[in-house]
Amino acid sequence: MTNFDERAKAWDSDPKKVKRAFDVANAIRELIPLSREMTAFEYGCGTGLLSFELKDEFRQITLADTSQGMLEVLKEKISVSGVTNMNTLRLDLIIDPIPAEKFNITYSLLTLHHIHDVHSILRKFHELLLPHGILLIADLDKEDGSFHTDETEDVHKGFSRSELHTWVEETGFEDVRFSTAHVIRKEIAGIEKEFPVFLLHAKKV
Repeated sequence: MTNFDERAKAWDSDPKKVKRAFDVANAIRELIPLSREMTAFEYGCGTGLLSFELKDEFRQITLADTSQGMLEVLKEKISVSGVTNMNTLRLDLIIDPIPAEKFNITYSLLTLHHIHDVHSILRKFHELLLPHGILLIADLDKEDGSFHTDETEDVHKGFSRSELHTWVEETGFEDVRFSTAHVIRKEIAGIEKEFPVFLLHAKKV
């Protein structure tokens, strides 16, 4: 199981992670018109790389994660930067009550494949959104299991876009679309492999 608490302090020092968040943020901007009237919820926020890229696009962002270590790094970043429209929340949506607040947009980056019960988390995302709210999920396309080289076990090996499309529609979303937001390149056994990261868009009915 990946220990994100231990990895939190060094997370932002990886330029590949920074570039990934930058690319996904740009893909989100290209996909939908964002507005300072909107509120957003990021689940699996980690150190907030994606939300920091998007912070000027929203009135308020709630950033939630299960890792206290990640949230401590994030809180320090918010404090040092003087950002006033971001708040943090330690939350496991599978077992904890969902927040009472509803949001215009919910998004996540490389979080879904770490959640065993995908159907449950999709239902929770649906509940978190206001009517006609937007769900945005960036995650791995189906892969052969070689992406995680750190003995991480609590993962799905990416997702089939067609299968995830069906699951999202069954949850009560419409206008489900996919694009490729980023490509992760990793050296596996001396060979560089590419792992596409899709961006799923769906609207709450």
